Amino acid sequence: MVEQIKGLSHKYWRSSVDIRRYLHSHPELSFNENKTSQYIESELRKLSLDGLSRVDQNGLLGTIHGKCSGKTILLRADIDALPILEENQHGFVSKNPGVMHACGHDAHTSMLIAVGKILCDLKEHWNGTVKLLFQPAEEKIPGGAPLMIKGGVLENPKPLSVIGQHVKPELEVGKVGVKSGKFMASSDEIYIKFIGKGGHGAMPDHCIDPVLIAGHFLVAAQQIVSRNANPKIPTVLSFGRIVGNGATNVIPDSVILEGTLRTLDEEWRKEALQNVKKLAIGLVESMGGKCEVDIAHGYPFLQNNEVLSSNLKKGMEEYMSPENVVDEDIWMAAEDFAYYSHLLPSCFYLLGVGNEKKNITSGLHTPTFDIDEGAMETGAGLMAFLAIRELK
Repeated sequence: MVEQIKGLSHKYWRSSVDIRRYLHSHPELSFNENKTSQYIESELRKLSLDGLSRVDQNGLLGTIHGKCSGKTILLRADIDALPILEENQHGFVSKNPGVMHACGHDAHTSMLIAVGKILCDLKEHWNGTVKLLFQPAEEKIPGGAPLMIKGGVLENPKPLSVIGQHVKPELEVGKVGVKSGKFMASSDEIYIKFIGKGGHGAMPDHCIDPVLIAGHFLVAAQQIVSRNANPKIPTVLSFGRIVGNGATNVIPDSVILEGTLRTLDEEWRKEALQNVKKLAIGLVESMGGKCEVDIAHGYPFLQNNEVLSSNLKKGMEEYMSPENVVDEDIWMAAEDFAYYSHLLPSCFYLLGVGNEKKNITSGLHTPTFDIDEGAMETGAGLMAFLAIRELK
């Protein structure tokens, strides 16, 4: 079966690359993937699927039945792009300025279409049902996964497990990485506005300085991680945007801070966010100002089911050989695939797409991100193999 799947993966690799390049040059942002969804649907209609339906507005669910009834699994890919201006020079750069597939969702989607082709060709060789989910809005809170779940993708029939893959440029092409247990972090967005009283920088005694208040908060907030968090629970609290709009001699009326909290424990997550809010309110009141705190609750942490991950790792070693299967560490990035992992046994693994010899080394979410497209042959074949193996 391995060699048969590898042969089919090679057969469909070129068309998969063509699909990826089309999607790459026509990216669309989260919750606005209208043309992307239409294009994916047109490609799926070329397959001998047993069912194809829309989920919410831009989600697509394809269904493939094997030779006989049996278990059901769901394979998921994401379809949205990022608000990034592409700086690559290849012939299929984004035609939508300021929008780019800088996280590999174009590759995820094209590989899952190829998986569908392979599974359709091999219907007589496996039993059960495979659901192919093309999910919108992974990149933007509240994420597309809750919409897909509400739309019934985990029902009728209910999958035994959910499997997803994500490209990783730090991992060389030809390799795959997986971690059992807690894998990726929760993600919440924090918006704080410190309100003071602006004025002349030479007369600070007439002002309530929100810049100073914000500075004290930024320093004090780090003790939430260093002194309140259990050292065994990975936690990151970062503020990446500060807006004051004062001048060298002008103290502004307000300062805005924007940041993120990431961790791998839901109870501590709630407590930490409360601590951030309490600290901001208490500090600003002690210094004579006011503040507004808004927290946008994002994705939960992602947990790879231990039994499923162990089984899939064995399948990866069978398909790719053990030396090409890497044990991954905790990754503090966030993924809305996490929602599935809190409802059903799930596994989210990483596909190597980097190639130093070809100078393909840029990280995710950067203007020069790219992949070695040879990895797509590996990725499609591997996912198809894991699906069939899991159904057995």
